Amino acid sequence: MLPLLRHARYVLSENPVTGLAFGLFAMFLVAAILGPVLAPYNPMQSNAAMALKPPSAAHWFGTDQLGRDIFSRVLVATRLDLTIAFASVILAFLLGALSGVAAGYFGGWTDRIVGRLADTIMAFPLFVLAMGIVAALGNEVINIVIATAIINFPLYARVARAEANVRRDAGFVEAARLSGNGETRVLLGHILPNIMPIMMVQMSLTMGYAILNAAGLSFIGLGVRPPAAEWGIMVAEGANFIQSGEWWIALFPGLALMLAVFCFNLLGDGLRDIIDPRMRT
Repeated sequence: MLPLLRHARYVLSENPVTGLAFGLFAMFLVAAILGPVLAPYNPMQSNAAMALKPPSAAHWFGTDQLGRDIFSRVLVATRLDLTIAFASVILAFLLGALSGVAAGYFGGWTDRIVGRLADTIMAFPLFVLAMGIVAALGNEVINIVIATAIINFPLYARVARAEANVRRDAGFVEAARLSGNGETRVLLGHILPNIMPIMMVQMSLTMGYAILNAAGLSFIGLGVRPPAAEWGIMVAEGANFIQSGEWWIALFPGLALMLAVFCFNLLGDGLRDIIDPRMRT
């Protein structure tokens, strides 16, 4: 553990971009946890007298068409967007990694079933598939999580299958079998932990896509329902006012969305540098 921590400190100190990514991640984490406490205004409270005010000292990001403070809404929306992304990525990991590891380790009909299921999902345009799932189940947060997890399932299943297929005949696996361990114990206790580093990198990369997917569904009206504070909803509401000059309504939630995706993409590269044993010298 100590060598890994020393290597992580070295990577963060030598690579400013990775340090920036972890700094942004810390900022979003603080905003998600303490957002409602840090928000200077009630994000749901409207004030017609303050509608469509540009950014100022009183309202850093301006106000929307109902007079709500955009900074407060962007801050509070962080918790909802990150919750959807984290929950969907964890669900996709549990479904995809476990089934992919089983497919790569056992092969045969298990491999064929998991492979055909992943191929079937990949045959659809993924965002269109997510739209169909949410439209069929209803635009609730739990259904957005399920839809996002389903469209990410093939990514985890294929990576886990390939890694398990390489390791199933490795020396440490044979040693575990000869020690009397059953197939399930070998699978969950030896193979799965050995593929976790690459799966963690995959989870970080998928987080950005999950955030975009949730915001995209909300943008077209199939995601979180108004008046909830959510980045996709705020961009959709602000799009109607861009031509009339109220650019700030869509700009700031859009910037928050862009920074979140940027952060998790860079975070994946940083995790790879930290976790991959080949990067340690």
